[in-house]
Amino acid sequence: MIKAVFFDLGQVLIPFSLERGFAALAARCGWSVEEVAARALGSDLPLRFEEGLLDPHDFYRRFSALLGLQVDYPEFCDLLAGLRRNYCLLLVSNTNAIHFPWLRARYPLLGHFHDYVLSYQVGALKPAPEIYQAALARAACPPQECFYIDDIPAYVEVAQGLGLEAAVFRGAEQLEEELRARGVRWQED
Repeated sequence: MIKAVFFDLGQVLIPFSLERGFAALAARCGWSVEEVAARALGSDLPLRFEEGLLDPHDFYRRFSALLGLQVDYPEFCDLLAGLRRNYCLLLVSNTNAIHFPWLRARYPLLGHFHDYVLSYQVGALKPAPEIYQAALARAACPPQECFYIDDIPAYVEVAQGLGLEAAVFRGAEQLEEELRARGVRWQED
């Protein structure tokens, strides 16, 4: 019997566009959108930030230097929202200390969750087993009593390998079918 449901944030609950974020950054530096994308995706800074290895100000300083950004820190925080809106009753997400508070302020649906398991807080990125283990600990349920939904098949595979019920998100109808198949109810009879 399922007792907990875990959601991924990005592309499951909240849509995001890296391209839109790259375009916003390109408007603030001397690089094309393609060059901004290449520099951002070729750097380990975003992953280190989401893993909690860099604080927001250090990330801002290093990322600004990487791109030659001409923005101050508060403006940079707003621009980051366009780069990566990562993003999960229990939310399990690769995210960072700038994006998540911004998202919470702008997406009231995140207030429905009891807790958040965020990569930067637990020091592990999906698909590392540690982030799923942190979610299981917070849910206080064994893996077979938890259902996890994510849009990335590799992340779902790791969750399944740890014993969680899990499925790849393909749309709202499919999610409803997955929940029904596991006896999960969300509507009153």
